[in-house]
Amino acid sequence: MTTRTKAIYEDGILKPFGKLDLKEGEEVEIEVKKNITESTFGVIPLEHDEIEEIIEDTEYGSW
Repeated sequence: MTTRTKAIYEDGILKPFGKLDLKEGEEVEIEVKKNITESTFGVIPLEHDEIEEIIEDTEYGSW
């Protein structure tokens, strides 16, 4: 089973934004990808929300 969700890293803990369909104690494998808008901010003269919209409208990351 594959589940995709966004998360935030705070105080040494990775916290998902939504509820995950997992049992207590279940082991998972995590692939961490940094938000591309953070690494490209200032390189392209667009606002953060505009960059997010462009990324969501393309197939970025699905290959």
